[in-house]
Amino acid sequence: MRSRRLPLVAAPFIFLLLVGSLYLSRDRLSWFPSSQRRPMAYKQLSKGHVVQDGAVLPARNISEYLEAIYNARPHSRLPKFECPAINATRYRSLKAGKASPKRPAPSSPPEPPSSWPSEASSLPLFSTASTSPAVSLASSALPSSSHSSSPPEDRSISTLPPSTTPFPPSPRSLFSSDSKADADADVKIRYFFALDLRNCVTLLPRLIGSIIEAMQFLGPRSCALSIVEGDSPDGTGDVLAALRPSLEALGVTYFFNSSTVRSAEGNRIAKLAALRNMPLEPIAQHTLALADDASVIFLNDVAACPEDILELVLQRQRLGADMTCAMDWTYAGDDPTFYDVWIARGINGDSFFHIPASGSWADAHWLFWNAPATRARLERMQPFQAFACWNGATVFSARPIAEGLRFRTNHHKAGECFQGEPVLFCKDMWWRGYGKIAVVPSVNLEYTNKNGKRIKELKGFVSDVVRAQHDGDESEDRIEWAGPPDTVLCMPTWKDQFFQRWNKSLTEGEM
Repeated sequence: MRSRRLPLVAAPFIFLLLVGSLYLSRDRLSWFPSSQRRPMAYKQLSKGHVVQDGAVLPARNISEYLEAIYNARPHSRLPKFECPAINATRYRSLKAGKASPKRPAPSSPPEPPSSWPSEASSLPLFSTASTSPAVSLASSALPSSSHSSSPPEDRSISTLPPSTTPFPPSPRSLFSSDSKADADADVKIRYFFALDLRNCVTLLPRLIGSIIEAMQFLGPRSCALSIVEGDSPDGTGDVLAALRPSLEALGVTYFFNSSTVRSAEGNRIAKLAALRNMPLEPIAQHTLALADDASVIFLNDVAACPEDILELVLQRQRLGADMTCAMDWTYAGDDPTFYDVWIARGINGDSFFHIPASGSWADAHWLFWNAPATRARLERMQPFQAFACWNGATVFSARPIAEGLRFRTNHHKAGECFQGEPVLFCKDMWWRGYGKIAVVPSVNLEYTNKNGKRIKELKGFVSDVVRAQHDGDESEDRIEWAGPPDTVLCMPTWKDQFFQRWNKSLTEGEM
């Protein structure tokens, strides 16, 4: 009799022991157990839908990619390195329904000169945001990537004018604050994922799989995914188009369109700017109801983990930043090299590493050689302020886009530096009062599955870095935000480098 009572007597103590253990290790709680990852319910999401042959890939190959994206077949033959489980405790504040602290309204800069060219005359985009399958947007092919790490050889200025950045008031339908809209928070988009992709089908299981896992964690109904694909000969478009039924079953708002813009012809930067603008059109056209703190998560074709995405979003929230960027790398040899050097500018206005007129990258290992405070934060893996960045992945406030900010080319008639469209985007962010731009060095990315795994093994996964770095205290990560540098490095080519006033062409009388 006594032996029968023993389990009953011991049960409360066992329960308390389990609860206490969970509480003590709560910072390591994972959304999915790291030892046995739960497959996403792809069969339920795709129930009743038959995958059709694509323009390039047969149905069986498309299905194989979809299963790999949703991790429905853990032992898939497709390349995809393993990522850590999402730390549910660390990122719980990001989940739908948990508002982040409101940021004060930016100070109003001077109105742009009335002589700026009309946006209507820029490269054609789709006129209305559409959730229909592939829609042709222009008349020529998306570049193999939208990387801008090196100056283009063709710097000829075409007749295409830069797009303007007017300051219209935000419509109530976009950032509504009335009680009825607040009560129906589920219909507001809080996370808008944007991508330009071409010829990267082998990367889709890791990249799109991470995005979908992040969206499932954040709350699919609060997420929108907007992808512009460039008529890929490898079947990238076939797989992306076939995602629609499963994404809609999840509750994600999905925009998928095709473009035939060829950046190699004419003004390359103007073409790249147009391509960057395309996936943002649902925000620009005011066709979505956005939460007041909505974020744009803009990703290149990088091998990213779910926690990479969530960390950039979290740091934008914690730092009170307008924009956060990763660090991206390339393997030209045995050691990785920081990739986006043509775009990124430190808060001192200089490049992340020195490149002489010869174009040599011999000093690529010496990041922030002339900015010791920034270098110290990088070495401690702490976020640091920058004037401009992109670095393969970025998260920024959706509000500037809703207010009219667009990617553009330079105002060459006003003497503005010829530079990549992400630099000009950051410059215009500063001009509009959104100058809290930070790089998050715990997020390290590469552009292939193989090297994505290598960079994680070298630099560490986000969860490893955070655990070793802070041990629960992240107060030192705070940034004392500075104003813009007086001048910023202009680097049209490696041989042609000079410093220019940061707001050149934006002040009155320069047009």
